[in-house]
Amino acid sequence: MGLFSRVLESIRGVAANDDPSGEDLLPEPAPGTTPIADTRDRERATVQGRVRLLTLPTAGSVTALIVEIADRTGSMRLVFLGRKAIPGIECGVVMRAQGRVSVKDGMRVIYNPSYEIVPRPTTDG
Repeated sequence: MGLFSRVLESIRGVAANDDPSGEDLLPEPAPGTTPIADTRDRERATVQGRVRLLTLPTAGSVTALIVEIADRTGSMRLVFLGRKAIPGIECGVVMRAQGRVSVKDGMRVIYNPSYEIVPRPTTDG
C-alpha cells in the first residue's frame, strides 16, 4: 500500500461535522475561488472555507495533519503530509487553499496545498 493510499485510508473514518445549525457560519465561496462542490478530480482549484475539523491519523500511520474545510456548497480535506500542527490553523478559521484536487469515493482532498489564513473582518466603530 502506497503512502497516499495509507493516508486516504486513515482519513476515511474521520467523521464530518454535519450539524446543520452551523451552516450560517459557513462562508459563501469567495470571488476568485471555486465552490468546493464544483471542484473536479485531477484539476487544480483554489477554494476557501471555514475549518471544521483537525485530525491526526492514529499511531502507526503516516504523519499528516488533516484539515477539513467547508463552504456553503460542500466540504473538502486538506492533507499536510509530515506535519502535526500548523500555527494559526484551528477550528473556526477561514482558509484559502490551492492545489490539485483528488476525488475518491466522493471525498475531495488536496494534498500539501498552498494556503493562506483569511484575516477576520475588523469591526472598527
